[in-house]
Amino acid sequence: MRKPAAAKPANKVKAVAKPAEPAMDVAVGRRIRDLRRIRQFSLETVAARTDLSIGFLSQIERGLSSPSLRVLATLADVLGVGIAALFGASPGADGGSDQVVTRGPQRPELKLWRTGVSKQLLSPASSDNKLNLFLVHLEPGGSTGDELYTHDGEEAGLVLEGEMMLTVDSETWSLKTGDSFRFASRRPHRFSNPANDAKAVVLWVNCVTGAG
Repeated sequence: MRKPAAAKPANKVKAVAKPAEPAMDVAVGRRIRDLRRIRQFSLETVAARTDLSIGFLSQIERGLSSPSLRVLATLADVLGVGIAALFGASPGADGGSDQVVTRGPQRPELKLWRTGVSKQLLSPASSDNKLNLFLVHLEPGGSTGDELYTHDGEEAGLVLEGEMMLTVDSETWSLKTGDSFRFASRRPHRFSNPANDAKAVVLWVNCVTGAG
């Protein structure tokens, strides 16, 4: 008589940790809300100046929507700050602008997880800073989006690793490791990592001329 096969132990379902990215969305949204209130701007005012809907802005401030770099640059412009003010020290933090050194483990990071772009702030964080240094990581296929965008200031950078496609106005360049760039941020631009299997790392400088 054939013995029945022993029952296989049920596969244990592994607990999947919740992604940390939504917490980043909440922190960025709170920073935008705080800066808006400091400027005494209503949601209606910001919506009118950015061409973004009040509902979308409310979702961003509550951490319910992950904004793109283009949207963050637009909001920072209207709020009179650089993108660096959206992470790092809280708006109005005492002594932030007097800090000289940023230690490696203390780098604030803005991770735009839906678009594959993350920015580490290398310079001391302060909402008053006009010159900021970033280490930008572009995941394979990471991009600021198909739409060109503009904001205040100037920017420059050096590709440290991988490849980056940079479009300014109607011209596009493929930048490899060791290539550098500079342009006025009021010129419509976008950037992306065209590689399917390699990250791109760019040392990026933003100078905000109209903030403050």
